[in-house]
Order: sequence, then structure tokens, then C-alpha cells
Amino acid sequence: MGTSGDLPDGFGPTIGTLGEDPLVAGVIERYPSAPWLTVGPGDDAAVLDLSGSRAGALIACTDTIVEGQDFRRDWSTARDIGIKVAAQNFADVAAMGGRPHTLLVSLTTPADVPASWAHELADGLAAECSRAGAVVAGGDVSAGTEIVIVGTALGSLATPSAVLRSGARPGDVVAVTPGSGRSAAGWALLRAGLVSSAFEGLLSEHRAPVPPYPAGVEAALAGATAMIDTSDGLVRDALRIATASSAVLGSSVVLDLDPGALAASDDLLRAASALGVDAAAAAEWVLTGGEDHCLLACFPSPAVVPAAFRVIGSVLAGDSGVGVRLGGKPFDGEGGFRHWS
Repeated sequence: MGTSGDLPDGFGPTIGTLGEDPLVAGVIERYPSAPWLTVGPGDDAAVLDLSGSRAGALIACTDTIVEGQDFRRDWSTARDIGIKVAAQNFADVAAMGGRPHTLLVSLTTPADVPASWAHELADGLAAECSRAGAVVAGGDVSAGTEIVIVGTALGSLATPSAVLRSGARPGDVVAVTPGSGRSAAGWALLRAGLVSSAFEGLLSEHRAPVPPYPAGVEAALAGATAMIDTSDGLVRDALRIATASSAVLGSSVVLDLDPGALAASDDLLRAASALGVDAAAAAEWVLTGGEDHCLLACFPSPAVVPAAFRVIGSVLAGDSGVGVRLGGKPFDGEGGFRHWS
């Protein structure tokens, strides 16, 4: 399975012929260090000293991507995939109101994958870590029948308490960072083979997302009551906030979203036209497209919503169960990404 931007199969050693130790050594040399990483990759475990400016409650999360399910090597370079692994982990740290600082990565791969592919993967991981202010501290490699990459991110809170999904209350405003629907549009274009420079922005959003990490800290400092990373789609993740908040509050909470504030952008409409579908498809990308890694947050009203966010609705007391509404009407679609479906 060839990869655009990678060395062709058969050029240079494969992972199997190179062997574990040389592979690991070649990957490790691509990762920079940091002051808090007192023992980095190469030993039995990493050692972090977080007693300085990054002190605070530790955030930990993990994410897995599988070839054929979450990425395709004929669509994405290894560097893109490395960026994606780091980004979707760090977005979860940001959604708690935290700053990411460390990433652990495990790679399972067939023996015939070029070693250069693993090196380029490491370059992507290092690049996204640099953007987020983090480092790769170590990981593992193993043989398998398909490529599976597991990332585990660590971060520190910027405020005394994490921003949970469960804190939304009636009267709050709902806001989101820009970009909803762009990854879904990019995925649709890739599926259709419409790989054109005219749509490079949308294609890139799917291949190598760019989550707004600082916005998570900004939301926490502004007093956000609830927050989530929209990796599974705007409406589905809004429902998760409503469900979790209702469980804690003991009464129904509804997130009522303004359709006018969620109108499809011009580039989404152009993509829909190129794909031969109507504007309703672009609207559906905005509402239910996954892997956007935008931050959806609720803020008390009145509140100063950070500039990185735009208000798209409000939190209401539910009179007919928990849910999400669009302009006051219940959203009747499933929407969002679901494993095994």
C-alpha cells in the first residue's frame, strides 16, 4: 500500500529488516527534550519533574487510531498521521481546561512497512508536540497485522478544578471554536477522489487537524461551566454535555442551538456543490461531522466569552427530557461518529 510523500515500498529497509532497537533509536532521535522531562525516551520509563511552572493537577487521556478505520495511507502521509495522533490526544487535555505537556506513543505495525514511514510518523508527532508545547516521553513498538497507534497524553490544569462535561446549568450560553464540519467535508472529498488544491484546507483538516489548544485554558480562566472536544460531532457531543449535566443537576438540561449561528461556510458549500449534493449536506457536516476537535463550552450568563469562541445557543431547563434542540425544536437525527456502526 503506497503512500504519497513516502518512500516507495522496497526502497530502504523495512521495519522488519531494520529490527526493534535501530527502529526505536531512529524514532527517538527525532523527538526534542524539555526541562520537565528529566529522563526521556530510551529507558524503562520516563521521569517528569512537574514541580515548576507546570505544576498542577495531572490530566491523563489516551486515544487509539487504526489503519482502515481512522486513517488510510493512500490518503495521508505518515507525518499527517503523527500530527493526528498527537492532536486528538491534546484536544482532550484542552477540553478539560488544561495544557498538554507530554505524549507517550505505542506503534503496532506489520514488518513490511518501510522504516522511513515510522521516521516520518515521528516527525509529525514531534511537530504537533512543538505546536502544543509538549514532548514525546517514550512509548513502545510491536508487530501486528495492521498499523495501530496509541497515544497517551499528559497535561496540567490551568485552574484549581477541571472543566467537566457535567457543569452546564440553565441560563448558560453555549459557544464553540471555529471549524465544525470541515473534517467531515474533507473526508467526503477524499472518498470521492476530489483531491484538489481548491479544497486543500478541508482535506488538511481531516488528514492533520489543528485543535485550538490555548482556547481550552482561556475557557477555563473565563469560568466555563462545561466543555468537550467535538471529536464525534457537534450535536452528539452537545448531547453528552446535556446528559452529564442533567445527571449531576438531578433535572433535565437541554442545549438549544441557533441554526443561524451554525450556517455552513462558503468552502463547505463549494465542497457540497463539487460532490453533487445540496446545501443540506453541508449543514449536516456542521452538525454531525466528527473529528473536528473544536471545543464546545458553556459559560455562565452574563459572561465574557473568550474571543476564540462564538456563541451558538443557550442552556435551558428541559421540560420533556434531556436533549439538543435546534432553534427550539428537538434534533431528530442520530449524527456523529460511532465505532462499530
